[in-house]
Formats: sequence, C-alpha cells, structure tokens
Amino acid sequence: MRLYTRWQLILFALAGIVLTLLVTWATGILELPESGRRDAGAEAQPLIDQLASEEAQSPANPADESQPVSGLPVQFTGTLSADEANNIQIYERLNEAVVNITSVTFEYNWFLEPIPREGTGSGSIIDQKGFVLTNYHVIKNANELSVTLADGMNYRGDIIGVDPENDLAVIRFDPEGRRLATIGFGSSANLRVGQKVLAIGNPFALDRTLTTGIVSGLGRPVRTDSGLVIKEMIQTDASINPGNSGGPLLNSRGEMIGINTMIFSPSGGSVGIGFAVPVDTAKRVLPDLLRYGKVQRGWIDIVPVQLFPALVRYADLNVSEGILVSEVVPGSNAEAAGLRGGEQSVRYGRSVIRLGGDIIVEVDGTQVATLMDLLGALEDNKPGETVEVKVLRGRREQTLYVKLSERPQNIRF
Repeated sequence: MRLYTRWQLILFALAGIVLTLLVTWATGILELPESGRRDAGAEAQPLIDQLASEEAQSPANPADESQPVSGLPVQFTGTLSADEANNIQIYERLNEAVVNITSVTFEYNWFLEPIPREGTGSGSIIDQKGFVLTNYHVIKNANELSVTLADGMNYRGDIIGVDPENDLAVIRFDPEGRRLATIGFGSSANLRVGQKVLAIGNPFALDRTLTTGIVSGLGRPVRTDSGLVIKEMIQTDASINPGNSGGPLLNSRGEMIGINTMIFSPSGGSVGIGFAVPVDTAKRVLPDLLRYGKVQRGWIDIVPVQLFPALVRYADLNVSEGILVSEVVPGSNAEAAGLRGGEQSVRYGRSVIRLGGDIIVEVDGTQVATLMDLLGALEDNKPGETVEVKVLRGRREQTLYVKLSERPQNIRF
C-alpha cells in the first residue's frame, strides 16, 4: 500500500478544487443562454411600410395636439372632470399595450460560477407581430429577455435592433396568435411647453402605473452614462422612476410622443425632472432597426482628432476648438471632396497625430467643437447623402461638400 505525504495530499486536494472550478465554469458557459440579435425577416415589413406611409402623409404643420380629442374645456361630468375622464380612458385603452421587460445578465463570482443579475424596464407594443419599442439600456448586455403582458403571461424576448446613440431598441416576442393591444405613434414636432402628458410604465416593479404631468421643456441635450449626447430630448415633470424606462410618454389623444428614458435625481427617485426620447427620433430609426438591426449612419472617412490645449499650443493653431483631420482614407468620398489630412507626424502618448490637415468647424449647419458634436451633426444623415463641411485650412475658411460613407460599427476615437 502506497503512502502519501501531507504535501502530496494537499496538492491532490488543490488539483481537485481546480478541476471542479473548471468543470463548473465550462458548464456555466455551455448552458449560458443568450438573447442575441434575431432577424425580423418579412414579419417586420408591414410595420416598415406603415412608418413610411405615416412619414409621407405627415403634414408640414401638424395639428395642435395639446387638447384631448373632444377639445372640451375641463368640466365635471358626474364625479369626474373631463381631464380625469381623459386620463382614465387613455389608461384603460392602452395600459395592456405596455409590457414589463426583465433582462438577465450573468456575472461570475470568485469561483467562476455564473450569477444572474436581473434588471427591469418597460416597453410599448407597436405591432400585432409582437414588436416592442424600449430603451437600449433596458436590454443592454442581456443574456436572457422575458416580456410580461398585462395578464401575467410571460414570453421570451429576442433583440431585433439596437441604437445606443439614441438609447432605443426593438425586441420581439411571439404572441402565439393572440390579439395584442398596441400603441400608435403621434408626433413630437409640434409639442408645447405646458402640454399635458401621461406616462405608463412599471416603476419599482409596480406594473402598469400611470403618472401625469406636463411638458416642462423641449430640445434638451442630455448626456448618457456612455458619454453620448441625445439631442432634442423632451423634459417632463410626469413622475418617471426606475422601471419606467422604455415606457411610452403619451399626449391627451393617447398617441406616443416620446419614450421615457431617464431622470435627473440626486436621490435616485423622481424629483420632477424626467426625459423622454422624442417619438419622431424613434420613427426615423425604426426602419433601419427592423431591417438591419442597427442604424445606418453617414460618416466622413477621416481619422479625427479633437483639438485640446496642448495640441493647439504645440501646433500654434489659430483656433482652439474643432476637429483636426489627421488622415483621410485613401480613395474615399472625403478624399474626392477635397478634405486634406496632415503630413507632419507627432507622438502623443500612445497615439500618432498628423499635423497640418484641415480643421473641421461646422458640419451640415452644426457647429463642431468636439467629437460628440461631429457625431451629433451626422446623426440623422444617411450614407450617400451630401453634407456641407466648413474647414479651416491654414487661416482661411473653406466650404466643401462631402458625400457620406457608412459609419463603421467598430469606430473608436
């Protein structure tokens, strides 16, 4: 009979622990479900056609939507005022079109065991095929998605398309032939400060909650946690809390005018300042999300460098803000338009910057001081469109017309 020393026994025990950890890790990986991007296929075409039809038929000056459909002043009918009756009517008609979205993300503990982390949010059913409009941050990095309807029925959700820059996403569940309540699109182009709005969502896991308020401000630029700036946000004092994200902001006609997105709050709860993505932004990007799973955006094929004080001093520039064209992609539309990159290479940290190129100061009528300004100026432009680009070349300003390419998905600054 062979005897083992104490140290050998300890080594065997450690080897067993390591083997157990590896098996646990591998098992977790193999069994880890993923809610990856799914192709919407032909089922999305009717919704795409509907959006195109609404866009074509929308009048240049939409009608005033600040009053309920009846247009009646506030008056009492029995025990309810007209305003209260409007609130109740909208809630009873549309609350079943608001879903609760649960996202599960797996993290690993010290023993490499997958630990599920749940997040919740809201979404609006926009089509009988089970397409749901929500916020990107509600489903970001989700390994599993579930959609819960008003009657408690739970369905698996699949990601159809995401637009992180506007914090929007489309997911889909299979309604299995059941008739769904849906929410129609209104317009955010003609909103007025003081206009009544209603929000339906699932704050703090309290499903299908209605809050009301007014439009408190318009055209607010709001910076997200990722550093991107969402333009033209709707500010409202309707209570928006964690869990409301992705739910609809409605006008008094029951039409979606925004997608509730975030709050400004030192305490984490609603303090009367909430923000919603305008529905016109959603309508603009939805066709791309349904077709391609992403938004196809225009891009100027350059290597951009945002000016900063040390660079301005070193290069003795006569402007302190703008985008230096370090390089122009050879054979690109930008090169054909006449944009010039730099020739003198200098090292800054781990980067190499070419000095002497054009400095972009305006794109498509928008002043450009930062990289975020450049992204914002091109946010609503498609590949193939031509934009006006104003540059400083030396000490002279020039105007160029650049045909846009498609922005790479993996672009890094």
